[in-house]
Amino acid sequence: MPVVLVANPKGGVGKSTLSTNVAGYFARKGHAVMLGDADRQQSSALWLKLRPAQARPIQTWEVSDDLIARPPKDITHVVLDTPAGLHGQRLKDALKIADKVLVPLQPSIFDIYATRAFIDELAESRRAGKLQVGIVGMRVDMRTIAADKLGEFLTGLGLPVLGALRDTQNYVHLAARGLTLFDVAPSRVEKDLAQWQGICDWLDS
Repeated sequence: MPVVLVANPKGGVGKSTLSTNVAGYFARKGHAVMLGDADRQQSSALWLKLRPAQARPIQTWEVSDDLIARPPKDITHVVLDTPAGLHGQRLKDALKIADKVLVPLQPSIFDIYATRAFIDELAESRRAGKLQVGIVGMRVDMRTIAADKLGEFLTGLGLPVLGALRDTQNYVHLAARGLTLFDVAPSRVEKDLAQWQGICDWLDS
């Protein structure tokens, strides 16, 4: 049962957007999916409540400050959305249960520096063979200097960059209905699905 941790100690980088869409991707593949939300804002948990009954099912994963309930045996894929400021023992506990870690990162110098120590820690765990770690650029306009700076930063990390997702209202409008890119006709979100290809390949690996 793969457990995908979506983490970045910096707030507002798109963790919930990434988490819900990863869960939606697994659900579209026909997997039995649980989505946990360890963030106090409970954005992913709210999204689950908005999810329509006719959509592919995604179950709630019970998560609290001091307890992560064990998923039932019939669950095949788990996604955990984590809070800003995740560090220390809580981070170590989360990493113990994770098979893969997705790190959303925005093309801002402030986000890059706020995330550097965290990414270095993940890189060490990856080198020790404990984790698969992937970086996803969020709200990236590839025509900007900020995108160039992000590219320069990521080049030296030794971690795979799985994709760069554009800033689009598709994510906002779908989230408001408890949906993801993977719940609607592909022709409606064709450009966005193309940006997800590398992420999906990594999730399936």
